[in-house]
Amino acid sequence: MSKLYFKSIFFILFISLSSCAELQQVVNTLPSGTLSNTDIASGLKQALDKGIDEQVQKLTLENGFYGNSLVKIGLPDELQKVDKALRDIGLSKLADEGIKILNRAAEDAVSEATPIFVDAVKGITFTDAKNILLGEDNAATEFLKTGTADALYAKFEPVIKTSFDKVGADKIWANLIGKYNTIPFVKKVNPDLTNYVTQEALTGVYTMIAVEEKEIRTNAASRTTDVLKKVFALQDGR
Repeated sequence: MSKLYFKSIFFILFISLSSCAELQQVVNTLPSGTLSNTDIASGLKQALDKGIDEQVQKLTLENGFYGNSLVKIGLPDELQKVDKALRDIGLSKLADEGIKILNRAAEDAVSEATPIFVDAVKGITFTDAKNILLGEDNAATEFLKTGTADALYAKFEPVIKTSFDKVGADKIWANLIGKYNTIPFVKKVNPDLTNYVTQEALTGVYTMIAVEEKEIRTNAASRTTDVLKKVFALQDGR
């Protein structure tokens, strides 16, 4: 074999070994080398907790739902005709109050139920934390939603019912629907507003947790603990 052949082989091996060395250096800098699945799960839980602290708390303020286009609760389909009919006969103010009071009930309920969400996050077991970490911007929130929605609904629904009574939503809607049902030739309605607002309030909570999760994933300055910094550094290069 010629000297040129051996030189070529040597050159290829040199380049390959150099590339491997450089690749290994890159791998060594990745946090995954020092972070276990448990560590990553801890970071994901902190992200969800931060979502509750930073975003869900906003929902408990006056107009937290009503003034937030992402989560504002509108009317269910069967009440759209109620809303229109009341406005057509000059009761727009009452119709507006009906929508506002649904949002007030959700705002009040979330303030009472926040500990439910905190406990739910504590109880999460991330079976494949790394895949969730490297998933979509709302992957942890979706995992929380999938694993807790039914249980949270069961706990949240009575809180909503209590909030309906507390903020007067039941009386306002009884009056509103009563007026609608007196309109000639309309099909009378009696919707389950407690169930509807419970579903909408839960959706709003998950939406706002997802907002904070995305912020943590895309903005390093939002990672306010060492665990968050180490864990989410792994997904920066995905």
